[in-house]
Amino acid sequence: MTLLKIARMGHPVLLKTAEAIADPKSRDVGRLLEDMVETMEDATGVGLAAPQVYEGKRVIIFKSPRERGEKDGLESDFSPLTALINPKFEPLDEELAIGWEGCLSIPGMTGAVPRYSRIVYRGYAPNGDAVEREATNFHARVVQHEIDHLDGVLFPMRMTDLSMLTFNEELKNLMEYAMGQNKSGADRDTQE
Repeated sequence: MTLLKIARMGHPVLLKTAEAIADPKSRDVGRLLEDMVETMEDATGVGLAAPQVYEGKRVIIFKSPRERGEKDGLESDFSPLTALINPKFEPLDEELAIGWEGCLSIPGMTGAVPRYSRIVYRGYAPNGDAVEREATNFHARVVQHEIDHLDGVLFPMRMTDLSMLTFNEELKNLMEYAMGQNKSGADRDTQE
């Protein structure tokens, strides 16, 4: 296995639509997946798409740890490390939730991104078997984030309020400021 270099925002590979994989069971796909797993684990990420390692192929890996759902205060379904080839998803309803996202291709930054809360995703496992699964909350968020990479979309492009894009070390300050703004706005409304 090889540790791969991660493309950063601004590199054209992250803006292109990735190519579909003809044979999910090919040795090249298997090798790419092994290297992606090693790279993601080394970077302590929860997801990685092939374009992030300079491969314009429709391949993603992700996991949704139990503790992540607990940390976010939402019940989220669990997903072990999963590899999907030629993935796609569709929302199960129109409910969007705002959640904080980071990205290995945008190191040191976090943003508040609207995503569908419930989706069904489909694709192929490395052994060629078809995969179909429902996902909620963080699990759904990470799948949507990784599939976006296959379509040349980075999370800031999904944001509806760029004032909620911040450096990781400033997130706490931004949250305190935003909560203060909401409270003072609510106070003004009741005083008028």
